[in-house]
Amino acid sequence: MLKEFKNFIMTGNVIDFAVAVIIAGALGGVIKGFVDNIAMPFVGYFAGGINFEDLHIAMDGNEYATLAAAKEAGGAVIAWGAWVNTIINLLIVGFVMFLIVKAYNKTKAPEPEAAPAGPTVEELLAEIRDSLKK
Repeated sequence: MLKEFKNFIMTGNVIDFAVAVIIAGALGGVIKGFVDNIAMPFVGYFAGGINFEDLHIAMDGNEYATLAAAKEAGGAVIAWGAWVNTIINLLIVGFVMFLIVKAYNKTKAPEPEAAPAGPTVEELLAEIRDSLKK
């Protein structure tokens, strides 16, 4: 059983998958930092100086200046601004992954084209028949 597990772990697919997961985690952190620290300040600036991270709805009916203040009050809070940040993260990660897959596909050798199909048996027999008639 231990030998089977070792063979399973040492196969290329498992190692490739592990590397992909580690790189994806690092890429996710970089993209989250990009969205939180670069993209959203621009979006907030062009949206009239809004800080999306603080946009929320307090379920207790009170108004709070920041999301942190609303959470500190102890009531339920819908942090929809943070959700907008998460959606933007998702879109950027999806776009980056699309670019990576597209670049990877360009590096792969093109598959050889299939040789054109020759005539079928029926076509060959018909050609022989026609030749014999002449």
